[in-house]
Amino acid sequence: MSRRPNARTRTRSLRTRLLVFVSATLVVVCVATGLITTLFQRAYLMGNLDDRVRNAAERALGGASSHRNTDDDLAFLRETGQPAGMLSARLDEDGAIVSAAVVVPDAPTRDLSTGQRTALAGIRADGALHTRAVPGLGNYRVTVLVSGDARVLAGLPMDDVQDMISGLVMIETGVAVAGLAAAGCVCAVVIRRLLRPLGRVAATAADISRAPLGHGEATTLTRVPERDTDPGSEAGQVGAALNHLLDHVESSLAERQRGEERMRRSEERMRRFLADASHELRTPLASIAGYAELMNRGTDRVEAVLAWRRVSAESARMTGLVEDLLLLARLDEGRPLHSSEVDLTALVAEAVWDARAAGSGHDWQLELSLDTPALVAGDEARLHQVVANLLSNARMHTPAGTRVTASVESADGRCVIRVHDNGPGIPPTLLPTVFERFTRADTSRSRADADSGGSGLGLAIAAAISAAHGGHIQVNSVPGHTEFTIDLPAAIEAGVAERAVTGNGASV
Repeated sequence: MSRRPNARTRTRSLRTRLLVFVSATLVVVCVATGLITTLFQRAYLMGNLDDRVRNAAERALGGASSHRNTDDDLAFLRETGQPAGMLSARLDEDGAIVSAAVVVPDAPTRDLSTGQRTALAGIRADGALHTRAVPGLGNYRVTVLVSGDARVLAGLPMDDVQDMISGLVMIETGVAVAGLAAAGCVCAVVIRRLLRPLGRVAATAADISRAPLGHGEATTLTRVPERDTDPGSEAGQVGAALNHLLDHVESSLAERQRGEERMRRSEERMRRFLADASHELRTPLASIAGYAELMNRGTDRVEAVLAWRRVSAESARMTGLVEDLLLLARLDEGRPLHSSEVDLTALVAEAVWDARAAGSGHDWQLELSLDTPALVAGDEARLHQVVANLLSNARMHTPAGTRVTASVESADGRCVIRVHDNGPGIPPTLLPTVFERFTRADTSRSRADADSGGSGLGLAIAAAISAAHGGHIQVNSVPGHTEFTIDLPAAIEAGVAERAVTGNGASV
C-alpha cells in the first residue's frame, strides 16, 4: 500500500531543511562562543578579585600584627585607602570571630551583626579563597591569613564582578540574537537564489511527467533552460543530465514510432502481397479449371488442341509466378547464392541478344567500356535474370520502335550496368514503389494473355538479387528518359590476369 505524503512532510522542502540546519548550526556556534567568552571573562574577573582580596588580607594582617595586645582591635579598617564594602574580622586561636566590621562609604566602620558573623564562621586559616553570602551585604570573597598569634579575616564584595558578568551575558545575548536574525535572513535569500535553478529543473520534470509518453507518439518535450545547465554547479549538472535524458527519450520515442510505422507498412505490404499472390494464382487456376471442365463435357465450343495449349500456357504462367515467389522468399531469408566469377560484359551481351529475339520491334543497343574487365563474384544465373527482367520490363512497357540501350562500366572497384530507354517513362505516382512486389502500372490486374503484362515481381526480384550481391538498384525516369542502374562490387582476386582489350564500344 502506497503512503501519501501528509502536509507536514510536504513542507519539509530542501530549502526549509537547509535553512533550519544552517540556523541551528549558527545558534550552536553563538551559544558556544558566548559560553566560552563568559567563562574566560568570569575567570579573569574572579582572579583579579582574588588578588585584591589577598592584598587586602595582607594589609589587614599587617595592621593586626602591630596591635597584638588587643585581639579585638580593627583600627586598620579606619585607615585611608580601604575599599568601600571591605569587611575584616579578628579571630582567636580556635578560629572564632572576636570582632568584625565592614567599611561603609563616607561613614565610620560598622560592626557586623551576629547573623553576619555566623555566615563568616568556619573558614579555615589556609589562605584559600572562599565565597560566602553575608546577610544584608551580599556575596563576599573572603580569606583568612595567620601571622604569629594574629589571625585576620578579610573579604571584598562580589557584586561588581557579578554585575559585570551579567551585563556581558546580556550584551552577548543581544548581539547573538541580532547576528542570528541577520544571518538567517541572508541565508534564506542565498539558499533561495541558489536553489532557484533546481526549482526550475523540478518544474521541467513536472511538465514532462504530464506529457503523454505512454501513447508512444513522438513529441517535443520541454527542456531545462540553457542557463540552468552549467556543469560548474550541482543544479546545472542535474539540468544537463535531464536534458540528455530527454534527448534519449525523444530519440527512443521517434525510433519506436518509426518501428511501428514500419511494422504497419510491413503488415500492409504483407496483406497486399497475399491478396495479389492469391489473385495471381487464382487467375490461371480458374482458366485451367474452365478449360478442363469444357473438355470433360465434350463440347464442340472449344477445340481440344486450343484448350490444352491454353492450359499449358496458364500452367507455365502459374509455375513462373510460384518460382518467383519462392525466389523472393529465399532471398528474404538470406540464403546464400551460388558464387563464382561472372563477366558482366558477356552476360549483358547475351541478355540483349535474347531480348532482341523476343522483341524485334524495339531498337536494341549495347554499349561496352572495354578498358577494364567488368568482373563480379556472384550467381551468374540470377544476375542474368536481373538484366533480363529489366530488358523485358522495357519491352513490355514501351511502344514499338523505342530505343533500349544496355551498357556496362567498371571503375573504382565497382561495376555498373545501365538499362536506358527513350519511352514514355514511369508515372510519377508509381515511381516511389516501383521496386515493391506486385507493383504494376495496370492496377486492374487484367491481362488478355500471359505475355500482355507481368505479375509485378520482376523489379522486386531485381532489387532483391542486387542486394544479395552487395549492390543496389535505382531508377531515374522522366518522359523520354528512363534509366535503371545496377551498382555491384567488383571481384578482386589475386592471380587473375588483367585483360587488355582495346576499343571504345560496340553497337548491336
